[in-house]
Amino acid sequence: MVTVRQLIKEAEKKLDEQQKDCNVPKVLFYHLSNKEPHQLYLMMDEEVDEELYQQFQEGMKRYMDGEPIQYIKGKETFFSRDFIVNENVLIPRYETEELVENILYHIDDYFEDKEIIDLCDVGTGSGAIAVTLALEEEKLNVTATDISEEALEVARQNAKELGADVTFCRGDMLEPLIERNIKVDIFVSNPPYIPRQQEIEDVVKDNEPHVALFGGDDGLYFYRKIFERVKLVLKDKALLAFEMGFDQKEIMEEALAFYFPDCPYQILKDMNGKDRMLFIYYHLKEH
Repeated sequence: MVTVRQLIKEAEKKLDEQQKDCNVPKVLFYHLSNKEPHQLYLMMDEEVDEELYQQFQEGMKRYMDGEPIQYIKGKETFFSRDFIVNENVLIPRYETEELVENILYHIDDYFEDKEIIDLCDVGTGSGAIAVTLALEEEKLNVTATDISEEALEVARQNAKELGADVTFCRGDMLEPLIERNIKVDIFVSNPPYIPRQQEIEDVVKDNEPHVALFGGDDGLYFYRKIFERVKLVLKDKALLAFEMGFDQKEIMEEALAFYFPDCPYQILKDMNGKDRMLFIYYHLKEH
């Protein structure tokens, strides 16, 4: 039998030849063997048993065939927690962690005196945003919506496994909130924002759900849909937080001038210096 070192080296060589991510074999092996990275280095010269060898080869074949490693593992780490992911939900990205972080800062700025803060996450997908916020801030009363029942199943599972108290509702965009007469202090959404014609990586386009990726001709279809009716679900004073495309600042500002002419807003840059987060201060003063 081959050793762990030989198995990983051989897989890395194949990936290198095809110019794919050479970290994948280690990541896959950690996952399949239930080991931490530091433990892997201590077992490099151990032989790999037959069952693990077969699982590893099968996982590598799926990756070579174009499937994302996150779907092969069935998990992705977000805010230091492991979230279940599959082909029914978007894989949580690091940029979205920055959105969550900024929402938590804003809660301290605007809602420190409130005992209960009502928050909704529209288009929740895997539930990464809703579940993380519910776990990070105990004052939050969180409702999350999605049009996809399959996505909601994943989100409910994540909430259950991670011990988060989140109410999930199925429906198109704001409809479930309007139907239930829910009003929130904080409205959060990471809607699909890729323009329909924009070229994206094959691994994303061929695997992740298109309903969670594409936002019409200019990427703002779902934002406009939200902006048109969002005031129906807001309390007198509310914070709105969105992730957005890094190149959408100009058209976003046009939309804001039309739908929120009197509201202050901020477009924040992510750690790569790209415009990535939008905060609208509805009857709130910008800090």
